[in-house]
Amino acid sequence: MQMDDLWVQHPHGRIFARSWTPAGHSGGSPIVMFHDSLGAVSLWRDFPKQLSEATGRRVIAYDRLGFGQSDARVDQPSLNFVVEEASRYFPQIREQLGISHFIALGHSVGGGMAVCCAESTGADCDAVITIGAQAFVEECTRNGIREAQGVYSDPVQFARLARYHGDKTQWVLDAWIESWLHPDFADWSIKDQLPRLRCPTLALHGERDEFGSAVQPQIISQLSGGEPSRMVLLEGLGHVPFREAPEVVLAIIADFLRENRVP
Repeated sequence: MQMDDLWVQHPHGRIFARSWTPAGHSGGSPIVMFHDSLGAVSLWRDFPKQLSEATGRRVIAYDRLGFGQSDARVDQPSLNFVVEEASRYFPQIREQLGISHFIALGHSVGGGMAVCCAESTGADCDAVITIGAQAFVEECTRNGIREAQGVYSDPVQFARLARYHGDKTQWVLDAWIESWLHPDFADWSIKDQLPRLRCPTLALHGERDEFGSAVQPQIISQLSGGEPSRMVLLEGLGHVPFREAPEVVLAIIADFLRENRVP
């Protein structure tokens, strides 16, 4: 397994990326990973490496601008930040990292970003995989964020998150909480983008996900214009199934790509 740290130059700052390439790699579309609202490359932990090994594909993960090792942002994201990831940032990442065809995999809000990046690139996206993604704003999502807001007011919990985001930690929390709890964000959804997908779609969701009900993957699988479109509800698992039961998640993803002959 070869691991490489990479940097993308963007007009608003440098974006950090990391890639994993399995031994004997002979091609195939790479998997590009989109992290969650508090995420970073390092918070995927061993999953990208395991995913590369399980699928035999190159895996690329990056820290969105303002997160992890990427440069800080001084502005707060707009309420259109999910779509803007596809229009303002992902094109530079693709160009500078030499990504032509790809598989988009996203966790939580990163799942929405994966859908938007797939929709905006048309036939260049060979598959979409979402894990615990939100397709629209549910009250349980907002309640989960309110509870987390209380958790991260504890200096100990804040310090744990700061291990990954450093001086950017308060910005990361504010970007998450203020966006999702903003009254004008209540109508946000990816329902317009989903029917324009033209590739196989897999929506994984933990049965006990505290940030979204089973309606979320149902919407993703039902509205996706790609074929096939499959939903898997993971029994007994929560919002981060790739940490709770990585072997289960890896097997489902690898089987899905193989069975659908994703290039």
